[in-house]
Amino acid sequence: MTAQHSSAADGGTAERSTGQVSAGQSPTTAPAPEQRPGALPLDPKLPVAVLTGAQSLIRSLEAVGVDTVFGLPGGAILPAYDPLMDSPHLRHILVRHEQGAGHAAQGYAVATGKVGVCMATSGPGATNLVTPIADANMDSVPMVAITGQVGASAIGTDAFQEADISGITVPITKHNYLVTDAAEIPRVIAEAFHIAATGRPGPVLVDVAKSALQATTSFEWPEKVDLPGYRPTVRPHGKQVKEAAKLILASRRPVLYVGGGMIKADASPELLALADLTGIPAVTTLMARGALPDSHPVNLGMPGMHGTVAAVTALQKADLLITLGARFDDRVTGLLSSFAPDAKVIHADIDPAEIGKNRVVDVPIVGDAKLITGELVRALEAELADGAALDIADWQAQTNGWKRTYPLGYADAEDGTVAPQHVISRIGAIAGPDALYVAGVGQHQMWAAQFVQYEKPRTWLNSGGLGTMGYAVPAAMGAKVGRPDAVVWAIDGDGCFQMTNQELATCTLNDIPVKVAIINNSSLGMVRQWQTLFYSERYSNTDLHSGDHSGRGMAIPDFVKLAEAYGCVGLRCERPEDVDATIEKAMAINDVPVVVDFRVHRDAMVWPMVAAGVSNDAIQYARGMSPDWDRDVDGDLYSNDSGTEKVIS
Repeated sequence: MTAQHSSAADGGTAERSTGQVSAGQSPTTAPAPEQRPGALPLDPKLPVAVLTGAQSLIRSLEAVGVDTVFGLPGGAILPAYDPLMDSPHLRHILVRHEQGAGHAAQGYAVATGKVGVCMATSGPGATNLVTPIADANMDSVPMVAITGQVGASAIGTDAFQEADISGITVPITKHNYLVTDAAEIPRVIAEAFHIAATGRPGPVLVDVAKSALQATTSFEWPEKVDLPGYRPTVRPHGKQVKEAAKLILASRRPVLYVGGGMIKADASPELLALADLTGIPAVTTLMARGALPDSHPVNLGMPGMHGTVAAVTALQKADLLITLGARFDDRVTGLLSSFAPDAKVIHADIDPAEIGKNRVVDVPIVGDAKLITGELVRALEAELADGAALDIADWQAQTNGWKRTYPLGYADAEDGTVAPQHVISRIGAIAGPDALYVAGVGQHQMWAAQFVQYEKPRTWLNSGGLGTMGYAVPAAMGAKVGRPDAVVWAIDGDGCFQMTNQELATCTLNDIPVKVAIINNSSLGMVRQWQTLFYSERYSNTDLHSGDHSGRGMAIPDFVKLAEAYGCVGLRCERPEDVDATIEKAMAINDVPVVVDFRVHRDAMVWPMVAAGVSNDAIQYARGMSPDWDRDVDGDLYSNDSGTEKVIS
């Protein structure tokens, strides 16, 4: 995977000035009659002879181009909050929990392609960032987390609110720093943003001792970032690209296996050109939804545990996988030893550690996915111009047959309750392809990946690798801050929502009008589905009582009243015929957050499904029902385990 924007740390040259300029004044404007003591030049890259470490930190964030910080102050980081109050460039959004700050920074980063920034104090403040840091690491999200630390002389003494956050986060960060010398702050911040944004993006932690923040120092922004041990390969090797082109032209059953790295690299235009040129069937992973429009004729949908039958089967039957920014995740491969058994592999990725990690590779290509895909298109064009041909008509017909025969679908509830898939598909249809959709983790996440049509990159946000419940609301908040003109829907479960819903207060107070759809089945839905399928319907500790599914006559909590308590508009929908009107009402409210409690059918399950640890060949279209590969693909039949035929509804 690759970075999608350059840090201001690259090539920022410090300009020298003979005088200081008050905040809010240009260098050519006469200074105000009375300057506030400690006023600094407006240009954050100008050198300053005397300032505090805290001022240096805020100035460094300004110099690197940060516009938004999500955070919560506390003792060790408090010195930084004083100059932050005076910053003309930084907007600080005060969250209600540090985990919310971290996920908001993630949402901001994924939606915009820029580095997200969060800030917390030492000890519990810092440890509350661990989950979003780990989440960002798994999903390659560029993020810088800044934490306060106890004074340098107290480090290692078990001081009040001391935690070795740099040690704690070594396995879950791309890099981290402990700063005890105020003079190092500009260099460290420049390096942190450069590392977070380049190569394979990821989180960087900067832990700053309180003594460094309080110390007096000077400020000079580094002219460039020089990290001799860090030189990500960006441009692919031409010979490898040509070999890949030849392998593609020799194949008969190729598949474009598209991962989230294509979105990180802003490579959608090049991917579209490759798909248009070759007509090769494509699958877009959970992290790559929107990289190629769902409406494109070659797009078979999402592969994996809950992928489409066409996508999963195409990978299994392929003779060549053209793997672009993907990492052969276990949720995609199923039983690894049985995955795509007849396929050769082209693997293109910015991270050389991913290539060959899970699957033997025939043609490895290290580099920026955007550059790789563009060069691959040009190499194929040259080969085709010289008379080469790509003979995949039969394969295209076969994959299109699977796509027609086994479309995504669902059954309406027999008791007249609302089908969750219907709610999500209608949100997607009414909000449209320009909206941003942010999911929590569980059934609603899979349904949102399946039943919303994604036509553009950076419109789908979710916790794919770590699978963090509670991601949706704060990540949607961050996405809305980064793209304020976009409609942002958080599609959340009633379990996930109760983990981080306090950030609705942050949204209300900071004029961040997100929309939240709670897919309320009164359960930990995905866990309950597994209990249904694999634990003899023994529902141990999965009933949340957040809807009136148990017939008690009350729900705890009442999500509408909870939303109103946070200053949001609260709505409820309990009938299928009211779904569209409720969504349209939510869409019409754009000055405050809106929370919609959709009371949905409790026993709805996510299909298709490949059970954990088994081959993708065992995919089931519905419970006990598997595709019948012995029949022609152009029919509309499938078989259940007993072999009797049933018509797909």
